Amino acid sequence: MTPDLHVVPPPADPQSTEKASSAIRVIVADDHELMRFALRALLSTEQQIDVIAEAEQLSLAMRNVRELRPDVLVLDLRMHDGSSIDAIGELREQAPETRVVVITAEDNPLYAEHALAAGAFGFVLKDQADVELAPAVRAAAEGRRYVSPEIDAKLADLRRGLTSDKLTGRELEVLRLIALGHTSVEVARILQISSRTVESHRARVHAKLGLSTRAELVRYALRRGLLGTEKGRHA
Repeated sequence: MTPDLHVVPPPADPQSTEKASSAIRVIVADDHELMRFALRALLSTEQQIDVIAEAEQLSLAMRNVRELRPDVLVLDLRMHDGSSIDAIGELREQAPETRVVVITAEDNPLYAEHALAAGAFGFVLKDQADVELAPAVRAAAEGRRYVSPEIDAKLADLRRGLTSDKLTGRELEVLRLIALGHTSVEVARILQISSRTVESHRARVHAKLGLSTRAELVRYALRRGLLGTEKGRHA
């Protein structure tokens, strides 16, 4: 059964109504019920932030962004029924007045780079949500970007690497997956490209970096912060 949108009842008294009308209207989307509850509870304690709805499916979140037109969508990076990155791009066209703040346990800067490039205004780590989510929501509502400081530092390193080593985003993705131990066939399946294309990217990575072995690629990926940590497996 498709879950229904959980909408917060409107405030009953005039003062509350006036406050709600000036508040930042937020939808929370996460496919874990306890996480949705925690995020909603966290934001509900903040002044001038009004959680108007929550969704456990990406399709439901997108539908209700189009219907409710919130100021901010707090979106889990890994929703089980679709790509959050693709959804950010779609919402940028369909509901440009709604800004997206991505929340995740994934600390790999590549994901932040993809999310921001797609149009997200915020990227917050779940283990820092208690201190970073509300500022990120406020920044997004004002049209400013907010990235968790831990990720921001890794992004700076990543971008320096892109500039100095002249690797493309796709080459970085291939490098990361190879460093994680995936074969070319597995990389092709994950990225939905051909094995021949993977081998071409791999050859260019080796040539640009002057590295010849997988062990050297692993060390490079670690220095650039491309491999993340174990917590990223539970984003």
